[in-house]
Amino acid sequence: MSIRERQRIIMEKGAENITKWVGSAASVTAHTIMFIVAFALPLLEIVSFERMLLVLTTIVSLEAIYLSIFIQMSLNMNNQNIEIIQGDIEELGTDIEELGTDIEELGDDIEEIQKDVDELGTDIEELGEDLEEISGDIEEIQKDVDELGTDIEELGEDIEELGEDIEEIQKDVDEIQEEFEEDEEEEIVPSTGNNKNEKELLLSIQATLALLQKEIEQLKAR
Repeated sequence: MSIRERQRIIMEKGAENITKWVGSAASVTAHTIMFIVAFALPLLEIVSFERMLLVLTTIVSLEAIYLSIFIQMSLNMNNQNIEIIQGDIEELGTDIEELGTDIEELGDDIEEIQKDVDELGTDIEELGEDLEEISGDIEEIQKDVDELGTDIEELGEDIEELGEDIEEIQKDVDEIQEEFEEDEEEEIVPSTGNNKNEKELLLSIQATLALLQKEIEQLKAR
């Protein structure tokens, strides 16, 4: 800070303090005492009345001149402060307008967010409906799977029964085959076309039974 700037600040503070003091009760008391003393001096024959009046008039004139200067300085400072305050008020107004614009934009953003929330709620509802449909489908599939499992179990039982029947038939065929072989060995009856046909029929039945047994074993393995 320069020397002139310091002097200006000191003078402004001094002018402000003097102006405040002149408008105070202490100033009224001091001026009253000064006037009483000034008028008492001629009565006490210390100075003449004309000399006292001249000095008093000079002091009051100088005081009025300096006081008007100090008051003007205070007014100038107040005007500068008012201008600064006006500038701050204008800036504050601009900030308020910008804040209003920001609030409007924020309101628009909130509306868009609300729309997104509503759409999300609709999507969630649709997803819930889809989940319900999927759950229904899963239940139906589970029922079909259970029914299929039951059918498979029944089919397995049927296959086992068929296997047992085939085994019994195989036993009967084996017995017939043994009896047929015994008759051939004994040669009680000459070999005829009927016996040959019976033998071929037995062989065909045995081959068919063998194929059936293989298929049953494959089904059981599955």
